[in-house]
Amino acid sequence: MEKVSIFEKNPRFLSARLNGLLAIGFSNQQVVGICLAFPVLLDVELGSSGEVDDLVDDLKRVFVDFDLGSQVEGNVDLWFEACRKIKVFYDLGVDKGKVGEVMDRSKTVFIDYPEKVFAEKVEFFCRLGVNKMDVGFLLLRYPGILSIKFNDRVISVLGFLNHFGAQSKKLKRVMHKYPYVLGRNKMVNLPHILRALDLHEWFFNRMNCGYYQLLETYVLSNPDDGADENYLRNLEKVESSIRSIYATSKLHFFHWIGFGENKFTMKLLTEVHGSASDLQERFDFLLTEGIEFSKICKMIINSPKILNQEIPSLKHKLDYFREEMGLSLDDLEGFPAYLMYNLEKRIKPRYRFHVWLTERGWCKKKYSLSSIIAVSEKGFLAQLSCIHPKAPQLWLEQSSKRNQIHEIQVISPDTVIDTGS
Repeated sequence: MEKVSIFEKNPRFLSARLNGLLAIGFSNQQVVGICLAFPVLLDVELGSSGEVDDLVDDLKRVFVDFDLGSQVEGNVDLWFEACRKIKVFYDLGVDKGKVGEVMDRSKTVFIDYPEKVFAEKVEFFCRLGVNKMDVGFLLLRYPGILSIKFNDRVISVLGFLNHFGAQSKKLKRVMHKYPYVLGRNKMVNLPHILRALDLHEWFFNRMNCGYYQLLETYVLSNPDDGADENYLRNLEKVESSIRSIYATSKLHFFHWIGFGENKFTMKLLTEVHGSASDLQERFDFLLTEGIEFSKICKMIINSPKILNQEIPSLKHKLDYFREEMGLSLDDLEGFPAYLMYNLEKRIKPRYRFHVWLTERGWCKKKYSLSSIIAVSEKGFLAQLSCIHPKAPQLWLEQSSKRNQIHEIQVISPDTVIDTGS
């Protein structure tokens, strides 16, 4: 299906391509498996494309030079699957011609491990947010990683970091800055745990230095290592509640993005609303907007209700924050609650009024965005009275006009009104 045009070729043309592969040293079964996985080889003449030649070099190195045919009882399905595994590395960005060079460490790596294992390990390490090509080279360099199992294994975050050689200074920093990540979690969630701690690059560097075996040798130091009694008590209540399935799925979402089994995570259950899939979509949206993973987690713990906002609302607020206010995402980290307030009824009117007061020369002091947006209406009026005695009255008059316009728009939705300033 990938190359239907092959069936329009002259049979002699196809025979020449197949014989060309056989002449290199591939067996009949290997040729069939190779062509099923890489049909381009039946469409392009060998020696006419550098990329195709590099692909053939990889296949020759793995199948012929390593003499896999004599080590295993090959069949078409086996060679086809082996080719699909090689393709995984190409999809990660590893250049053709490079896979075979690294594979001399383990001649049977493409035979010993099922394709599903490859996919799981690739997905696991790609969740660290590192370069995909680097993930490919890691697995090629240390194929022993493929034998390590992650499912159903529990870790204590601090215990795991200590096991991987984190110094006491680093551990103290983690305890102080990221208490909501501490406690227990599942090893399968490890990539996001490390991103929440901003330690994903440190961990990946350790892996590249050959410390991958520490993943396999880690075990809980004792039955109570990392256990949080507050969390366990509340978990019993959650599991016995009427909406246990809904609440448990939300809890799994928080653990998935790096929050540990602790009181902070349990508190999020009562403040954050929406299904686990909704929360994941909102989290992913903030990531695509360029906010760092660890900073989103910090924002959530400081202002949980930002995850209650729908994606269109979040986008409008972020666009306004960057484009009209001229602020950066780093500024948002200091005031994540900005995303909780109504853009049209609160953020825009208050911000624009402050800009107007400043341009008029009445506002001499620079107010922080949080002091403008987060303060109550009564506090905002008191703030305005400090700026200029006429400012509160002007604000109330503008508020009255905005309310009137809103009432007109509700009554006559098709009427076009200039709301300008």
